[in-house]
Order: sequence, then C-alpha cells, then structure tokens
Amino acid sequence: MTVSNVLIYNTNIPNTDISPKPKTQKQHPIIAPPHTNKVKPVKPKRKYKRGYPVAILTGIEETQATLWKIYSNVAKHEKTIPLNGNRNDSKALYNFHETVINALRPTLKEGVRSIIAAAPARTNYAKSLITHIREHHTWLAQGPNKAAISEVTGSAGSPAQVAALTRTQTFRQLISETTEEETENLIDLLEKRLNTANRNTAVLFSLEEAENLILQPQNPSKPQPEYLLLTDKYLEGSRHKNRVHRLMQIAANKHVKTRIVNAESPAGKRLTQLGGIVCLA
Repeated sequence: MTVSNVLIYNTNIPNTDISPKPKTQKQHPIIAPPHTNKVKPVKPKRKYKRGYPVAILTGIEETQATLWKIYSNVAKHEKTIPLNGNRNDSKALYNFHETVINALRPTLKEGVRSIIAAAPARTNYAKSLITHIREHHTWLAQGPNKAAISEVTGSAGSPAQVAALTRTQTFRQLISETTEEETENLIDLLEKRLNTANRNTAVLFSLEEAENLILQPQNPSKPQPEYLLLTDKYLEGSRHKNRVHRLMQIAANKHVKTRIVNAESPAGKRLTQLGGIVCLA
C-alpha cells in the first residue's frame, strides 16, 4: 500500500519547523507568441510545513498495524506490519506485538515517547498491545525514560482514516494529555538531575553551552549529551533561529533526544523559568 503525508490538524502548538525553510522560486508567466491562445502560468505546488515530532500513532486492525509519526502539522506513514497468522494463535500474536515494538524503537530513540494506540470500536486490539508492553517491556512502562501510552477508538490504517481521526476533538485532547504526561516525565528527570548534580551528569541552560556540548567532540570520560529540551516559544522567538535549527539537526544526527515542549504546559512553564532551553548530559 502506498501512502503519503497527511495534512492533519492545527494543534495548540505554534506552527514551527525544525528544518530550514526552503527557498521558493518566483514563478514567471509564460508569454504566448502572437496569434496563439494564451497559456496560463503553472501554479507552484503548495508547500506545507511538516513541523516537529509530537507522538507515534499505531493503527491496529485485525490483520495488521500501521505506524504513523505525528508531527505538529502532518502525519507521516512509517510502516505497515502484517499479522502472520490469526489472533487466536498466542504465538503469532506475541510475535506481531514484538514486531510492532521493534518498529517503534527508532522513533523512541529520537526522544518521542508519546504512543497512541488506535483500534476500531468494539475490539480489544489496542488494549492487547498496551497489555503486551506492560508485561514484556517494562522499560517503556516504568522508570525515568518511560513512554506515555494512550488508547483511542478509531481506525488509522489509511491516510483518509488518519485525517478523520486526528481532526476529532477527542484525538486532540488525547494527544495534548499524552504529550503533557511525556514532558512531565522529562521534567521529573530534569529536577532529579538538578537536585543530584555530580561529575557524571550535567545540566546546561543556554544555547551557547548546548552548542559547545553537542557540536564539539567530547572527552569520553565526561558527560555526553542525552536530551535537548526547548519550548515552542523559545524556538519561535529566538534571534538565532539558524543556530537553533542547526543545533537540533546535528543533535538528531548524533542521536541526542530532542523535544519541543508547549510553553503553556506545566513542563513548558518550568523550562521557561530556566531560559527556554535545557540540555541534559
């Protein structure tokens, strides 16, 4: 099945992007020669901003799971995983759930730890996956790096279904609550680092310090960058946007977990008190 990016919904998060804005070329009208019909100029293709990662949406059906990365403005199809067997076969179902978890790992390693499992009404497909996670993957359900996992009723197997689901008030509320839970977990980690600072950890509060830690080669014996946290308002209002975008891109390339936090959320307000940007090592 071929799918494309889906323009989904307007979240409460400002419309920002983690990549430099592409330059658009000015379109010149095509001039027709004398005594011929005029040719209309070709309209430039509409561009949209993908935004920054917000959550992972897993659409679970009877025979497959479809994974989508939810950005602030679009949903991007990641992978479709078939169920090899049937749901009455416990071994086949176990292997299916394990394959889904393995497919989630790359996005989780990027720092996105909000997971929303969607399944049709009157089914237990989403609940079955969440139960599997809690029983077999405690690293996702417990500890400082745990994920925020939620369940929603609805199908998410095709672009049309995802577009319809993500535009509902229920989904918007759920994704707001789920991402808020995730960022609260990160703030808990930040507070622990602040209260138990030692030579093996570091908390940095400025763009310059974060650049020095992430961009420059570090002594392996010193703390290595782990998280880059910043608020959407810091990103939107920074006088050094090019530097911030470059830092975020290089951080992603170096597998530093990067999260943009809604400045109006409790976690965002705490980050704002600390300057709007924090790097944990």
